[in-house]
Amino acid sequence: TYFFTQRMETSPIPVVTVQTAPFEDQRPGTNGLRRKTAVFEGKKNYLQNYIQSVLSSIDLRDRQGCTMVVGSDGRYFSRAAIEVIVQMAAANGIGRLVIGHSGLLSTPAVSCIIRKIKAIGGIILTASHNPGGPGGDFGIKFNVANGGPSPDTVMERIYQVSRTLEEYAICPDLRIDLSRLGRQEFDLENKFKPFRVEIVDSVEVYLQMLRNIFDFTAIKSLLTGPDQLKIHIDAMNGVMGPYVRRILCDELGAPANSAVNCVPLEDFGGRPPEPNLTYATSLVESMKGGDFGFGAAFDADGDRYMILGENGFFVNPSDSVAIMGANLSTIPYFRQYGVKGFARSMATSAALDRVAKAMKLALYETPTGWRYFGNLMDSGRCSVCGEESFGTGSDHIREKDGLWSVLVWLSIMAAKKQGVEQIVREHWARFGRNYFCRFDYEGLDPRAAFYLMRDLEAVISDKAFTSQKFAVGDHMYSVEKADNFEYIDPVDGTVARNQGLRIIFNDASRLVFRMSGSGGGMGTTIRIYAESFERDPERHNRETQVVLGPLIAIALKISNIHERTGRRGPNVIT
Repeated sequence: TYFFTQRMETSPIPVVTVQTAPFEDQRPGTNGLRRKTAVFEGKKNYLQNYIQSVLSSIDLRDRQGCTMVVGSDGRYFSRAAIEVIVQMAAANGIGRLVIGHSGLLSTPAVSCIIRKIKAIGGIILTASHNPGGPGGDFGIKFNVANGGPSPDTVMERIYQVSRTLEEYAICPDLRIDLSRLGRQEFDLENKFKPFRVEIVDSVEVYLQMLRNIFDFTAIKSLLTGPDQLKIHIDAMNGVMGPYVRRILCDELGAPANSAVNCVPLEDFGGRPPEPNLTYATSLVESMKGGDFGFGAAFDADGDRYMILGENGFFVNPSDSVAIMGANLSTIPYFRQYGVKGFARSMATSAALDRVAKAMKLALYETPTGWRYFGNLMDSGRCSVCGEESFGTGSDHIREKDGLWSVLVWLSIMAAKKQGVEQIVREHWARFGRNYFCRFDYEGLDPRAAFYLMRDLEAVISDKAFTSQKFAVGDHMYSVEKADNFEYIDPVDGTVARNQGLRIIFNDASRLVFRMSGSGGGMGTTIRIYAESFERDPERHNRETQVVLGPLIAIALKISNIHERTGRRGPNVIT
C-alpha cells in the first residue's frame, strides 16, 4: 500500500530525551489529574511531565511492546494532548496504541476495549462533567489492565515519579492522522519493531458488547412498535453523540429526532456537560411537555447519566441503582451469569441495601471512587454497583456506564410494560422510600474547609455525641452511631481511611459530610448528604426538601458551615 512504501522510504524517527523539572502538584485525584485547561496548555512541560509519570509507573518489562488504549471526550486541547501522548508512548517503548476515531472514545468504551484486547491500560482525556473550552477544565485519567481506574497504589506511584522527574522521552517528528481508520506504522531509531497506531471506530466494539448483554429485539419493539415509547436523549455535546445515534437510533430504531446535542463540541456548547436538574435544563423542559415517556442525559465522557420519566419525573440515582438491582432478571446477561452481589459508595442512599437483603445477596459499602468496586468485581463478589453522583455500572466492564444504564431502564420498561414513574412508585411501595439529597458547597477556601471538617470530626467523635438527641420541630433524632468512615477491602485487606464523616440516627436517617477529591484545583468542595427512610406508602409523595429539612438543619447547626465559609447556602442541590 501507499502507506508502507512511504514508511519504508523515510528514515527512522528519532527518539529525543528532554530535560525537565518536577511539578509538586501532580498527585492524581479520584478521577485522575484535573486542572484548568490553561495549566496543561500553558505551563511548559506540565502535560509531558504527567504523561511521562504515567508511563514510568508501568514496569519497564511490562511496558516494552505492550498495547495501550487512548481516547477523549472531545474537549478542547484533547487533539493536541493526544499527539503528545502518541509521541511519548512511542519513545517509551509502547508497542501499539489503539485510539478512537477523531480521538473520541467514551470512558465505558475505553474500559471495554482494554478488556477485550487485553491492553496494559488506557489514557482517557476527560474532566467528566466539568466545563470544557479554553477557559474550562482538562483531565488525564489512567485506567489499568482490568479496564478500571487506577487503584490508590498506582496513583501513588505516578505521584512519586512526578515529584522527582528530571527528563522525558518523546518522538517530536512523529505525526498521526486521527481521522483515518486503520493501521499506521512508524520505524523508530534504536527500536527493533515498528511502533503501531490503530485508529478504530469509536462505537463498534462497545456496541458488540451491549448486543451480548441485552435483548435488543425487546428494546427495539419498545421503541418502534405500535405503542412505541417516545424517548428524548440529550448527549450534551460530549462524546456520547455518536454512541446515541448509532446505538439508540440506527440499531434500536428510535427516530433520529429523539436525540439532541449529538455533535461533540470542544466547549460542550458553552455549558457544563453535567446530567443533573441544574444543568440539563433543556431536557427537563422538553420532558415537562409530556410528549416523551423517557428522557436521559449523559455527561461529557459517557459514564454518568440522568433519567427522567414522563412530565419530567426525576429518578434519583440512588433509587436508580436499587431499581436496576431488583429487576436484573429482565436482562439476558444476568440470567446467564447470575447476580453475585451489590455495592454502593457510602454516600449513596441505602435503597440498594434493602434490595440486597430481599434477594439474600451481599452488599458492600465502599468509599467514593469507582476504583473501589474493581476488586469486588474482579473477585466475583459484585455484579452491580452505583454512586449517588449519577453513575451506575456492572461487571461487564470496570467503569460506570451511562448508556448501559439507559438500556437497563429500557429493558425493565419493555418487560414490565410500565412507565418510569410507575416502576419507581411500585419499587417504593415494595421496599420503602429512601428520601435523599446532596448539598454541594463549591470553591471553598481549602484551609477553611479542612478546619471545618477537622472540628466537625472532633464534635462527632466525642463520647457524649452518641447519646445526643436533636429536636427539630416535632421531630426527635437520636444519634446511634457517628464515625469517620474507613473501608477495609475484603479482597486484599488494604485500608482506606478518612472517607467521610457520617452520623447515623436510630430511625436509619443519615447525615454524611465529605470533602470532594475530584475538582480541578478550583478550591475545595464540601458535600453534605441527608437521607431518611419512609416505609409508609401514604408518605411517599412528599417533597424531598420538606422531609429532609430537619436533618439539613441539624447538619448546618453542628457544622456551622454557613458561618465558617461565609456562604448563605449551597451552590448545587441534587
